[in-house]
Amino acid sequence: MTVVASNSTRISKRFRELRASGELGIVAYITAGDPSLDATLKFVRALGEAGADVIELGVPFSDPLADGPTIQRGSERALKSGTTLSGVIDLVRRIRQLSSPANEVPLVLFSYYNPILQMGLEKFASSAAVAGADGVLTIDLTLEESEDYRRLLAAHQLDTIFLGAPTSTDDRLRKIDACSSGFLYLMPHPRRHKASHRRRIRHLATRPCFGPRRLGRRRGRGLGARFRDRKSKVR
Repeated sequence: MTVVASNSTRISKRFRELRASGELGIVAYITAGDPSLDATLKFVRALGEAGADVIELGVPFSDPLADGPTIQRGSERALKSGTTLSGVIDLVRRIRQLSSPANEVPLVLFSYYNPILQMGLEKFASSAAVAGADGVLTIDLTLEESEDYRRLLAAHQLDTIFLGAPTSTDDRLRKIDACSSGFLYLMPHPRRHKASHRRRIRHLATRPCFGPRRLGRRRGRGLGARFRDRKSKVR
């Protein structure tokens, strides 16, 4: 069942650098196309210059059931501006044409499975890789249904990032870890104490783990203050 990408992707290289220097990483999320793809290009440039270690480009979808109201509204605006999966992949190509450091930041396509399936797995994997994407996080794709997806993405040197739910059993989290490459995206537990939840994850996972954290204006500074949706490493 385990099919993972090579460990020489931009994402894995960046995490090796962070580990060697003893630093935490910042994975920044932004909805592509909100308010336009041209604006997103400028936002990505600013994120790269501000020090983001990985940037997730959210692909807008008409039925974003797994997202909160902030991303749902952003997706609605992006869809109204005409943003499509093909347009987001072309945005990746444009980002790679920027000057350093923005053009060197690892990029993850953050999408629901329907747009990918509609494009076709082979076409999607090939197009994303040629454009310069580094990984894909498909929110609503389960491990049991992902064998072809993982095989094709690995063939194109794209990391496959999966979600781990706070209610997942230890055995389930180990399987998610084994089928992932790049990093794991772990949702926070709404009731369990954060420290105990993180200790459990650190004990089970063999890959870097990230989870969502939103910084408000009073708490956030620098990157977190300027960009509302921020994801930081789970330690």
